[in-house]
Amino acid sequence: MSLVLLEKHDGYAIVTLNRPDAMNALSRELRQQFVQVFEDCTQDQNIRVIILTGNGRAFCAGFDLKELGSDNSDNAAGSSNNAAAEVNNALARAMAAFDGPIIGAINGHAITGGFEMALACDVLIASENARFADTHARVGMLPGWGLSQKLPRLIGLSRAKEVSFTGAPVFARQAYEWGLVNHVFPADVLLEKAVEMAENMCACVPHILKQYKPLIEDGYSMPLQEAMLWEEAQAIESAKQASAYIIEQRRQQVLAKGRSEKDDR
Repeated sequence: MSLVLLEKHDGYAIVTLNRPDAMNALSRELRQQFVQVFEDCTQDQNIRVIILTGNGRAFCAGFDLKELGSDNSDNAAGSSNNAAAEVNNALARAMAAFDGPIIGAINGHAITGGFEMALACDVLIASENARFADTHARVGMLPGWGLSQKLPRLIGLSRAKEVSFTGAPVFARQAYEWGLVNHVFPADVLLEKAVEMAENMCACVPHILKQYKPLIEDGYSMPLQEAMLWEEAQAIESAKQASAYIIEQRRQQVLAKGRSEKDDR
């Protein structure tokens, strides 16, 4: 059985963690398959957006601690060293290498490493069954995929400390109120809404969509005035590549799409 499912569609792919009986815990084999699937999508020029979700009641329960704990269990030092070798950033690097948007469709529990995987997505939407928890401190480890840096930037320093220091879950509605997820949907329409969002993203000009992601992310890490000047320089360079005729064609396409959406309402 494949532990990571890949469905390719016109412009986007759906990547599904498929170890439902173990809450999609990140076993060694699942991690290897996950990296391979993301590398496949990164190399496929037709895939501009990825939807990441989980099969079953969990999005991802994090690293398979049972598997980690069973290796070298007779030797405490050996076990610790093994965990250090296993808990690396291969998954995060594979996700970061994909230069398009990643939509996290959080269908259920996103715990510790699963929480970090969710935070590696560009946009999060959640089902009503979703819950987030950071149990790093409880199991005696520190996060290494960016959770301690990204979470405070999303929900504020004090809330992030509460989440990480207590290990208490953040349920879907609270996650929405705190700005952790953009939308909360009934479970049976979550994937449908993720596909709708992906299709809207795929309607963007491909090379602009690819450039827009670092424009936001890199600029966010700069002081505002520096970021404004940097954005202006990027915009000028981009404008040099577009003719007035192409811009007008695209404007007409946007207007036509807007009229079509209005008629559908």
